[in-house]
Amino acid sequence: ARSAGVRSVVGGIRGRDRPARRDRGTDVPRPKRDRGASDRRPGALGEGQLVTGGSHHGPGYFIEPTVIADVDPHARIAQEEIFGPVLAVIKARDFDDAMHIANDTEYGLTGSLYSRDPQRIERAKEDYHVGNLYFNRKCTGALVGVHPFGGFNMSGTDSKAGGRDYLLLFTQAKAISAKK
Repeated sequence: ARSAGVRSVVGGIRGRDRPARRDRGTDVPRPKRDRGASDRRPGALGEGQLVTGGSHHGPGYFIEPTVIADVDPHARIAQEEIFGPVLAVIKARDFDDAMHIANDTEYGLTGSLYSRDPQRIERAKEDYHVGNLYFNRKCTGALVGVHPFGGFNMSGTDSKAGGRDYLLLFTQAKAISAKK
């Protein structure tokens, strides 16, 4: 049911007059590719419905872009960082539930919110626990030397590479006390 809706959106993004390019994806080391392959077997994991992708094609370690719908918020694929073209689609009851789902993980590298509601955008600025938050745009593409980058919790040190606070990572704080 919901998978059909996601499938139509994916088809619309892909373009009706263009076939899917299955030779595009990410180039990852073999151990991560093999782990990623198991991440994209939702039938085996019982973690959702495969909408598109889920295969490895061609030479090298390229992973086919993959979309999995109807994913439970506590499923492994929703809770772990997967550095590959894998999208887990999770249905939320409302905005409050969506914020809870987004923050209910140990990780917090990047997040993205698409909304025309200024109140939701302001709330996300305060409550969305990620190091890099994007509004109404894709959530990748930080430019080195232009856009400070770094995550929260298990996704980083809460400081920004390229930011002023990043220099503190190369120092050692020390308190010295002496009695004469």
